[in-house]
Amino acid sequence: QVQLVESGGGLVQAGGSLRLSCAASGRTFSTSRYAMGWFRQAPGKEREFVAAISWSGDNTKYADSVKGRFTISRNVASNTMYLQMNSLEPEDTAVYYCSAQQAGITYVFRSDDAINYWGKGTLVTVSS
Repeated sequence: QVQLVESGGGLVQAGGSLRLSCAASGRTFSTSRYAMGWFRQAPGKEREFVAAISWSGDNTKYADSVKGRFTISRNVASNTMYLQMNSLEPEDTAVYYCSAQQAGITYVFRSDDAINYWGKGTLVTVSS
C-alpha cells in the first residue's frame, strides 16, 4: 500500500504564497515508479486537476488557471512532492489533494481516470 500525506495548507491573503508538500510512503511506492500530481475541490464544485509531474521530474502539466503562478516539483529520493503557489487568488480556495499513478518514467497525467492513490487533502483558504 501507499500512503500520501499532504501538509502546508492554511489561510493566506490574496497575492500571497503557500507551499504544499506531499509525503509518500509504503514499500510499493519505493519499489515502483509513480507520476504524482495535485487536484483540488472547491466548495460546491467538482474536483479539478491542478498540476502533475512525471516520476523523472522532467515533465510537468498545469491547469490553465494556475499556469505561471504555481510550480510543481518533486524529490524522488525523499518521496516528496511540492506545489509552490504564488499570487494566490480567492478562486484558489479549495481542498488540495495529492495523488499518485503508477506509470512510466516520463509519463504525466492530466485527469484522475487512473489515479491509484489519494491523500486526505489539505485546505487552502485565500481571503480577499
